Amino acid sequence: MKLRYLSLVVVLLLAALPALAQVNDQALKDVASGKLKEAKASWWGFNAEDATACLQAAIDSKVPRLIVDNVGKPWIVLPIKLVSDQEIVFEKGVEVLAKRGEYKGGNDSLFSGRLVKNVTLTGPGATLRMWRDDYAAAPYTKAEWRHGVQFHSSTNIKIIGLTIAESGGDGIYLGAAAPGVTNKDVLIRDVICDKNYRQGISVITAENLTIDNCVLSNTAGTAPMAGIDYEPNNPDERLVNCVMRNCRLENNAGGGIFIYVPPLNATSAPLSMRFENCTSRGDRHGFAIVTDNIPEEAVKGSVELSNCTFSDTKGPGIGITNVPLTGVKMRFENCTLENAAGGEGLEAPITITSRADATEDMGGYDFGRLVIKETKDRRPLAFVDNSGNVKLRDVKGTLVVERDGKQTETVLTDKLLGEWFPFITIKKLPRVKLAGMSFKPLMEGTPKQFDLGRFRTRTQGRFLLYATQGDQVTFKARFGQVGKYSGVTMPVIITAPSGKEVAKVAVPFEGEAPVAFTAPETGLYRVEADAKGNYMQFSGNSNRMLLTSEGGSIRMFASTGDLFVYVPAGTTEFGIKLYGEGLGEGIKGAFYGPDGKLIEEKDNIAAAHQFAVQLAQPSKGEVYKLTLSKASKVFLEDNYIEVLGVPPLLAPSKEALLVPVQ
Repeated sequence: MKLRYLSLVVVLLLAALPALAQVNDQALKDVASGKLKEAKASWWGFNAEDATACLQAAIDSKVPRLIVDNVGKPWIVLPIKLVSDQEIVFEKGVEVLAKRGEYKGGNDSLFSGRLVKNVTLTGPGATLRMWRDDYAAAPYTKAEWRHGVQFHSSTNIKIIGLTIAESGGDGIYLGAAAPGVTNKDVLIRDVICDKNYRQGISVITAENLTIDNCVLSNTAGTAPMAGIDYEPNNPDERLVNCVMRNCRLENNAGGGIFIYVPPLNATSAPLSMRFENCTSRGDRHGFAIVTDNIPEEAVKGSVELSNCTFSDTKGPGIGITNVPLTGVKMRFENCTLENAAGGEGLEAPITITSRADATEDMGGYDFGRLVIKETKDRRPLAFVDNSGNVKLRDVKGTLVVERDGKQTETVLTDKLLGEWFPFITIKKLPRVKLAGMSFKPLMEGTPKQFDLGRFRTRTQGRFLLYATQGDQVTFKARFGQVGKYSGVTMPVIITAPSGKEVAKVAVPFEGEAPVAFTAPETGLYRVEADAKGNYMQFSGNSNRMLLTSEGGSIRMFASTGDLFVYVPAGTTEFGIKLYGEGLGEGIKGAFYGPDGKLIEEKDNIAAAHQFAVQLAQPSKGEVYKLTLSKASKVFLEDNYIEVLGVPPLLAPSKEALLVPVQ
């Protein structure tokens, strides 16, 4: 009996060894002396509950080749810092797991290398895993930078064979640690990035980057939610000699391949990017690029795609936004779109869009011989001009449409583009500046008539509030979520007519906060807020509060109802411009005169449309009404409004209107 009991104890002790392994002192001495160039991480011990100290000590030894060995249990760790001149090999079956309940810092990542060189992470059959869903709820502060692996301004980096899953940010992030210092000579091969929160891979700055035979899938959580996102933050960052080949992008809530480079300009290093034999399936869009559109100032360079296929996308298979003739040159070679733009909007398999601030004609794209397989009867290419002032030209290629067993070829020419998208210039009306102007109420009103609660705006909000000296001003501010965009607090700042800040409130994410102050003077108070990608909503207004398009278009979010504009005496022409977010989102607008009669009504406003009024006799000082309602064919979400030729103020009622004081 005693022997059996002793044997059982030995078995139990042996089973417990991986939970708390002993340090191999002699081996560590040999590593420290340089005698050993290869080591196992378990020589520094192993603790099944928290192996951070063991693994970090192994890395800090700077042994040239470190093997993270399979000890039968996950290596549960806090954030790990990488060092230069080291190869880390994760044995098959190894799982490095973020310690649950930790990673409270918004930038806490599983592995981080900053200004390092000559680092290789390799591990076919090994997994680096975090707890994506945990980070999206209390007690965590919402953030999008809890990456699986991140490198900043690092050189000669290799990531090979790993699965990187369920991070609270990106599977892999290539960022900048110092101005102008890029990541250089980076190889990412045979990697799976699955179920990450923001991106499979984010590339902020890189030169000589190769991504080969990778799978980037199931990204969801916070925008952009792409398989891969190339998105510099500053003009001195680079996307030079970036090659992606033989990669699969699948079921990402955002796009497959997304290139967003408005921060780059003509002083930046020209783009040089190539995509070969890549496929995107089930993503929001297949391939998309956005640049700035300012004559001679937009970033230059080239983007080439060869033998790529984009299929089963809700949005466009190929989306090009704001890329001007003098900007990046686009070339597609033997590419295919299949069941692209399958959503309910007006988007086409290829959708080209100019933003409201675009001033240069768009074009310079060569689609080669591009095959489009679909069932919908529509044009294969759509162009939406949100500026109202640019053309699409110098677009080449042959679009081969396969539908219902038939094949139709269309050769793109400037003449054909002119027939498909006639150039109708929206008359340029002046933007009226409010500086130096004084206002007074048009008529008596009540707080109920001042309420703005049915209107929600996105990103940066600009409002004007009228108060007389001594008024007890109150309203409620709400900070609401749009899609998967995250947030912490939204600042609301109120500035008096004299320029003095009179109130500042931090509104909690997905919550409300009261705003109250005593007006120190009479006049217009500026109310500014920044909801980032989310929305703001002001309600219960004690005083008149108006929307203003001074400084840029008003970005409305899923809002309908009546808005009123005052046309001062002496005005002979003015207008209100509306446009949607691409061809997938839009609005129906109806514009009424002072007599209540309909001037113009237009449904499905996606591209820019201007309700323009030219008066036979100068205005005597009158009120016009704009009614926004849900469109019949496009989704109601993001829409833009700009008031031109008159003070850019929109009120929720006639009683809330203000008029200039002569």
